[in-house]
Amino acid sequence: MKALILSILSLFIALVMVAQPTQTIRGKVVDSESQFPLIGVHVIAHDEANNSHSTATDEAGDFRLEQVPVGRISISFSYLGYKDYSLSDVIVTSGKEVILNISLQESITDLAEIVVVARKSGEPANEMATVSAREFSVQETNRYAGSRGEPARMASNFAGVQGADDSRNDIIIRGNSPQGVLWRLEGINIPNPNHFSIPGTGGGPVTILNNKFLANSDFFTGAFPAEYGNGLAGVFDLKMRNGNNEKLEFSGQLGFLGTELMAEGPISKKSGSSFLATYRYSTLQLFQFLGINVGTDAIPQYQDGAFRLNFPFKSGANIALFGIGGASTIDIILSKDTIPDNETLIYGSNDRDQYFSSRMGVAGASYTHPINEKTFVKTTISASNSWIKAHHDFLPRYVEQGAYAYVAPFNKDNLPSILDYVFRENKYSAYFFINRKFNRKSSMKAGINADLFDLYYQDSARVMSFDINNELTVKDWKTRWNSTATPLLLQPYVQMKFKFSDDFIGTAGITSVYYSLNRNSFSPFEPRLGLSYRLANNQKLSLGLGYHSQTQSNYLYFYNPANTTSDPYNLQIGLSKSSQIVLGYDLSLKGNIRIKTETYFQYLTRIPVEKISSYFSLINAGSGFSRFFPQELKNTGTGRNYGLELTIEKYFSNQYYFLITGSLFDSKYKGSNGVAANTTFNGNYALNGLFAKEWKFVRSSLNAGGKITFAGGRRYGDVDVTASREEGEIIYLNNSNYNLYAFRPYFRVDGKINYRFNRNRVAHEIAVDLVNLFNIKNILTLTYDPDSPDTNYTREEYQLGFLPLFYYRVDF
Repeated sequence: MKALILSILSLFIALVMVAQPTQTIRGKVVDSESQFPLIGVHVIAHDEANNSHSTATDEAGDFRLEQVPVGRISISFSYLGYKDYSLSDVIVTSGKEVILNISLQESITDLAEIVVVARKSGEPANEMATVSAREFSVQETNRYAGSRGEPARMASNFAGVQGADDSRNDIIIRGNSPQGVLWRLEGINIPNPNHFSIPGTGGGPVTILNNKFLANSDFFTGAFPAEYGNGLAGVFDLKMRNGNNEKLEFSGQLGFLGTELMAEGPISKKSGSSFLATYRYSTLQLFQFLGINVGTDAIPQYQDGAFRLNFPFKSGANIALFGIGGASTIDIILSKDTIPDNETLIYGSNDRDQYFSSRMGVAGASYTHPINEKTFVKTTISASNSWIKAHHDFLPRYVEQGAYAYVAPFNKDNLPSILDYVFRENKYSAYFFINRKFNRKSSMKAGINADLFDLYYQDSARVMSFDINNELTVKDWKTRWNSTATPLLLQPYVQMKFKFSDDFIGTAGITSVYYSLNRNSFSPFEPRLGLSYRLANNQKLSLGLGYHSQTQSNYLYFYNPANTTSDPYNLQIGLSKSSQIVLGYDLSLKGNIRIKTETYFQYLTRIPVEKISSYFSLINAGSGFSRFFPQELKNTGTGRNYGLELTIEKYFSNQYYFLITGSLFDSKYKGSNGVAANTTFNGNYALNGLFAKEWKFVRSSLNAGGKITFAGGRRYGDVDVTASREEGEIIYLNNSNYNLYAFRPYFRVDGKINYRFNRNRVAHEIAVDLVNLFNIKNILTLTYDPDSPDTNYTREEYQLGFLPLFYYRVDF
């Protein structure tokens, strides 16, 4: 009997082992500075049963590991004379091959003296970054509860970064305006990559970026290297991945945010060329069907897609064609309501019907050419388009006996127009750089980024409102924008990296910014400096210094409310400037735990403010669903941000991870009145706590995690009741209480559960992201409401309530 039991047990174990699906892990390893392939790199992977799988790179730097069991894999790369590199959380599924592109840093220490210090995932891929930088992966955009697979929402979990509000993915970095964030794709500066984007903002309700086509990319929160110009707050340096060049693969996903399809595979297996294409169409009708409030009764419609074609050559050169784009539209129709509705509308205003459309697209080509083992060049060209159109109809109605009544001769089928605008920005870009590795100690990168704009702005509006006696007042139509222009933006740079030792590294660079629109938009000398010193194997000190500048949002230059034939009065405003210093300390502990703290000071100058004495400053612009309509501006405003940040992170190992980030900061500015006040984004503190646990089964895994956010409320001041009634929108008094008050603290709890199971050559995933799990009413802003019983004719608008986001994904 005992022998029989042992035989059955052995057979069962054998069947389980046979039943467990496997997959291939492959990729390429190159020198981090020269990008030249490394031959003979030792690659070793450990699966969840702690079995090892090893190989070495061939003459092209390629490696391949076959028959790796599905699950979470740790993998390390080691090469004589180079620093080790390790990845502790590689997810292997049966539906897709894992393709990794790895860069190793060369050591300058004599071989006999080398002390191995591993470079881990999360450290920036950019060799010139020493502080306030982090590499993020596609897994991170999916892992964090509430992130919805978006890079910006994912980044709001990092220290020093906050979301502007729940309805949008604008991010506030160290108290700076979201418009200070620079978006780059394949080295090219790109327009705001979001659906329903508003001119002058850096975010939107839904991203156009699909994390399925992104490779590991870098995110910067300050003092970034010289190659990044025309940005004051931060940088998203995004890279697209290549499609699988050996095997045809597909993905499909159905969820509340859209239906997605993706295909990738070889164009020619012989040459190694490949393609990748994605498409997504919105399915937000599901929310309406289930009665879930997403901030409006209207159904937003959007679609987006991306492609990349990659053609490598035997010489090591490479040509890639790429593109992303999206289109969106929403009609917010309030005239269909016959009785007042007190439900909060995050999207739209209460006194009008609104029709809004937007689109964004980028298409380009890049050519990479190695000159020799130490030098390579890259050229990228692209064309982009950003287009926004809006039309508003006023609702000339009032409440009578609990129902709406219209002022004659108007009715819900005959409404007067009050706004029409079309903003279009075409851009033709070119980016060139040369990268030279002189020796083990030093390297250089120099290049230039050029953007030629083709701008068109057309806007006409009139004000209709009710006076204190409920009499309808109508003002004349006013043309506020009627301009075209073709300005040129140039940003050359050069940066150096020098390794004094393996423990002490310095970077230095210079960039300049020239904008041909006016002679005030030239910053000839912007130095950047970075230092990194490793105190011990597990400790590091970092320092970053930088002088930065940024143009204003293009549409602001051409605002012309006087409707004259002369030049718009803000056409000559210059660049905004910023000086930054950041000091960081990094400690690595056993158990894959990392503690990181940074302190910073930022001083902003030449911020546009009004010529008349006021609190107005463009430092407070850049988020929300409204454009800015400034008076005549001058570059005399200032601002300053300083703070302390802490990150405690456990990388995913032993089936769990956690991330705790905290920020204490202060953000002040001075308008043309010279009085210091809080910026709109001065919340003073923010705390995030994220965690997740995985339960592993033979063919599947279950993950459950959560996120807790606690942060200071947004700033506001006293309401100008008379001006608000006249303009039909909320206007704040220009007094000493400007931005003095803060809404109550923001608190939100999110959860996420996902179940992943593998079958032969097919992987499935079912997940639900539970946003604002306890339906907490966080205040977004105050809004003008003529029907409000409040004497200020205002009411609170709230952030999104409970929002469950479900998706099902299959890879094969």
